[in-house]
Amino acid sequence: MNRTMIRTLIAAGVVSTAGLATAADAGWTVLFDGKGTDAWKGYGKDGPLSSCGWLVENGTLRAAPEAQTKCDLATKEGFKDFDLELEWKVSPGGNSGVMFDVAETASPSYHTGPEMQVLDDDGHPDGRNPKTSAGALYALVAPVGKALKPVGQWNQARLVKKGAHVEHWLNGTKLLEYELGSPALTALIAESKFKDMPRFAKEGQGRLVLQHHGQEVWFRNVRVKKI
Repeated sequence: MNRTMIRTLIAAGVVSTAGLATAADAGWTVLFDGKGTDAWKGYGKDGPLSSCGWLVENGTLRAAPEAQTKCDLATKEGFKDFDLELEWKVSPGGNSGVMFDVAETASPSYHTGPEMQVLDDDGHPDGRNPKTSAGALYALVAPVGKALKPVGQWNQARLVKKGAHVEHWLNGTKLLEYELGSPALTALIAESKFKDMPRFAKEGQGRLVLQHHGQEVWFRNVRVKKI
């Protein structure tokens, strides 16, 4: 069964993506298989992930809102052109994100890395604005044709970057695409909260990041392929 057929079955609810985070397909690197966290570090931090507000529980990476110290998770390795697949679910009112091309600096991760939004659209105020709803290029480009699973259910996300071209996918459907550095995206950035962040969306490569926004969110079956 090829990947396209699997995604179609996932979108229809016929099969689950549980267990897809394997390296069985040539070229894939597992970033989280339900147990090991060797691929990750706290953004701007040293020490165990638990000291950064992330716990491994029941085969998931959980952002723990009860933690005293919270920070984003960043891959130890940087990526340029890639196909990233993962699953996420949020708690009621939950908010998180998946960022790419992140440079680990003294500034927050979102100062360099564009974000695919992770959100409870019905329970969080950001869900009222399509540009900040789940699957969006946060604050810049709204998703189209989204089929979002409700709170408590797993959503299968895919983020593809090749050169300047980026695509956001959710539950087997392509939501949007854009070109980094294009006049269209540059104009949107100039009118956004990112306008005063000179390195935003300009790195060309960098770490992948899972955002800890202070709410409970879970990730599982995280893998990436360099393309």
